[in-house]
Amino acid sequence: MPFITTSDSVDIFYKDWGAGQPVVLSHGWPLNSDSWESQQLHLASNGFRAIAHDRRGHGRSSQVWDGNDMDHYADDLSALIEVLDLRDVMLVGFSTGGGEVARYIGRHGTERLAKAVLVSAVPPFMLKTKDNPGGVPIDVFDGLRKDALADRSQFYRDLADGPFFGNNREGVQIARGPRDALWRQGLQAGHRNAFESIEAFSATDFREDLAKFDVPTLVIHGDDDQIVPYEVGGKASAALIDGARLITYEGGPHGMTDTHKERLNDDLLACARAS
Repeated sequence: MPFITTSDSVDIFYKDWGAGQPVVLSHGWPLNSDSWESQQLHLASNGFRAIAHDRRGHGRSSQVWDGNDMDHYADDLSALIEVLDLRDVMLVGFSTGGGEVARYIGRHGTERLAKAVLVSAVPPFMLKTKDNPGGVPIDVFDGLRKDALADRSQFYRDLADGPFFGNNREGVQIARGPRDALWRQGLQAGHRNAFESIEAFSATDFREDLAKFDVPTLVIHGDDDQIVPYEVGGKASAALIDGARLITYEGGPHGMTDTHKERLNDDLLACARAS
């Protein structure tokens, strides 16, 4: 299996499919690169080099004790891009991966990038604070931490069977396969890594990072996202990124890489092909 090793000796697993202009995909929490398989296959089958990695502490990457924060996530992403010497990259982030993309641009710039895409992404800032009154109350994230410590297997099962895919909405019935996949990927992540990632995605302020976006940017978000609310996430990010285009999936939940995969595949491919 292919790995790169970071400057602090973390082994990062990645999948590298196809040939052509590179598209690099950063996954959400508590997932790994397997969550991108539909999009990665679609892009690679249509003339692009699609690369997806497992974040540190997740999937097949090293379960390190420290560095479970956005700065390290972004630096790991930078290491992957530099080791593979990728240029003219379309950088795509889902959920927590969207934060990773934003922090990458904030710390490393856009010299190697052609475009950016944020899907159901956590920027600009999830946590409710005095200067972010529309954010999500900390009690919500404290509840996630409590449930993760009490029984993380059941926690991931409840997340998958409920709000992640919108399976708790009346009339919605999500197949067992995607729900089991989330549970499986969650348990592949290191316990401490996934636990500390809750703070990373909820309490990191990406507003200054978004101000540094100077490449064409597509923002995709569902207006029934129960994990990263539409008003807090995609709508707010699109307003802060100069020239960003916002696509709203009406009724779309958080986990649209599965629930809306055909539409998302088409939107990502169209973005990749756009001049």
